[in-house]
Amino acid sequence: MKLSGPLESQRLSFLLEMAISKEAQVGKVYAPKGLTTQDGTVSPVQRDEVILWLAKLKYQFNIYPETLALAICLVDRFLTTVKARPKYLRCIAISCFFLAAKTIEEDERIPVLKVLARDSLCGCSPAEILRMERIILDKLNWNLHTASPLDFLHIFHAIALSVNPQLLAGLPSMNPSQHMAVITKQLLQCMACYQLLQFKGSMLALAILSLEVEKLIPDWLAVTIDLLQKVQMDSSQLIHCRELVAHHLSFLNASLPPNAVYVYHPLRQTLVTCIRGVFKCYPPVSGPGGPKDSRPEVPITGTDVLCRRLTKPAVCKQSSAKRKVEEMEVDDFFDGIKRLYNEDSSSEVGGMDIVSSGCGSGLTRQEGTVSPCPPLQAVSVI
Repeated sequence: MKLSGPLESQRLSFLLEMAISKEAQVGKVYAPKGLTTQDGTVSPVQRDEVILWLAKLKYQFNIYPETLALAICLVDRFLTTVKARPKYLRCIAISCFFLAAKTIEEDERIPVLKVLARDSLCGCSPAEILRMERIILDKLNWNLHTASPLDFLHIFHAIALSVNPQLLAGLPSMNPSQHMAVITKQLLQCMACYQLLQFKGSMLALAILSLEVEKLIPDWLAVTIDLLQKVQMDSSQLIHCRELVAHHLSFLNASLPPNAVYVYHPLRQTLVTCIRGVFKCYPPVSGPGGPKDSRPEVPITGTDVLCRRLTKPAVCKQSSAKRKVEEMEVDDFFDGIKRLYNEDSSSEVGGMDIVSSGCGSGLTRQEGTVSPCPPLQAVSVI
């Protein structure tokens, strides 16, 4: 049941105090100093790669964002405690992923260990995952209920909405849950950046919410200061964190390919049949009296051409009965296509004409139907 008024404020304050207490128990966070390591341990770049891999597993196994956030926290806590070798990194990550799923997900949503080991392509057997799971639990003192940055983001978002009910007035098509999903995606993207590991989860969550509130209301600074006082953070660190978060998110948006617009230019070619199912493709002749014998031949398959209208046949050798039957079947096939698209049999569709030639039907394609544009590629994100 949703509380309102003072009861809701008290409940949110209690949840925030509990989260701050859990975060303080964890101690120092994993903060690499450089891109590479001299002792052969896991580098920051390798850490980010495995986090992005876990993000793909989130969509593959359809788990909650809270599960992914907890798995990332467990990986960072373990790397802070143990100097792990890169060859064990995927085993560590998939074990933390499995522990987080068993901690947060409902029983029916927890992946089966054998399926997880097989479909994730982690390169580990179920027995190795269980063995690594036990090592992680021992190093973390069996304390998995830590406060993740996403927990703080949920609390900060609820506090901001309770203090400013008109916070989302500028987004009429978006409810609070949808808005929370948007900033959750931003947070998970930032958690995959080693440069932001120098900040606590509460600081990272507040920086992301502050940047989002700045876009929504002019009085964003008062909301940020109020939350800053509740968690008792250093304002200079928050400013620095905001700058890094804004730079990271803008870099991600800039690295995405633009929504390209493809313009279709029809091909103007002459196709002449040579062998059954294969055509010779000629470029258009420059003039009415241009040379015809010097045209280059480019074979293409007959399935790439749609014949729309048949004209008078050319004078050719006597065709066999079998050839006549095949021509009738082809005619019926293209007539069926015209009826499918409600086209008149006497009209020219797409500007394509068919003429006869030598031994077989020739095709003159004035406007093609095959676009040379490459297919659009989907971009996957966290």
